[in-house]
Formats: sequence, C-alpha cells, structure tokens
Amino acid sequence: MNNKKVGKIIQLFISVKDENAQTQTIKQETIYLDHKGVKNDKFYNTDLQRSILIGSLESYQLAKENNIQMDYGSLGENILMDFSPYHLNVGERIQIGDLTLEITQNCTLCKGLAKVDPKAPKLLKAHRGIFAKTVTDGSINNGDPVYL
Repeated sequence: MNNKKVGKIIQLFISVKDENAQTQTIKQETIYLDHKGVKNDKFYNTDLQRSILIGSLESYQLAKENNIQMDYGSLGENILMDFSPYHLNVGERIQIGDLTLEITQNCTLCKGLAKVDPKAPKLLKAHRGIFAKTVTDGSINNGDPVYL
C-alpha cells in the first residue's frame, strides 16, 4: 500500500454523560479505538457505522468566516485534523499511526448545533464531519500524521 501523507491530528475528544445526563466533550491527548469505536466514548459499541466522527479545521474556519465562534469539539468530533476528509467516499481508508479507519458515511445535519448559533446547522450541513469505523485497532495521539 502506497500511503500519502495528507495532514495531522490537531485535537482528540471523547463525549461522556455527566451526572445530569448532559453530554460533555473532553479533550484527550490519546484515544484508543477498536472495532466497537472509541473506548470510553458514550457512543462506544452502539452504531458501529457511526461510532467515530472525524472533523476538519475547515469546518471551524467556515464558521468563523460566518461570524460563528465555536470551540474545537463543538461539532461532536472524536478526531479533529487539518485535512478535510469530506470529499472521501464510503470505503476509503485513512491511516493514523498503527490504526486504519474506513469511511462509512457523511455526518447528517445536527439541530443541536443551533445551541451554538442558529445559523450553524444549515451552514455546516455538509461540513460537520464524516463517520468511520475501525479496521485495525490502535491508538491516536495529538500531532500524529494522517495518511490516505
């Protein structure tokens, strides 16, 4: 396999429910993934086709250009990178360290983004993220290179 470096990992996140059943997004230095998704994430072992959400800095730049201020992690992504994966097709693969992810579907419109800004759901409809599943188990660290 001839992999091409396309970017790097900017930030990693897991989502957890707090004591009030509210979702909290927590920054991580490292995340661990297996065939069930991101370990310790609230979506671990639920819908395996939607268990890992990959986002791009492009989404946050688009929001900023439209006067919407969002902190990294606001889109619910597990993996934020400086490469935009939104053009990738289902079945294409991304290599990060010893881990391989396979694209499963585009992320759908999230009405929850309206809590950030009423314009955000429509603006980011095609730029919220892309779902993947784990092909080979492993870990990802902030700063890891991303390969196609």
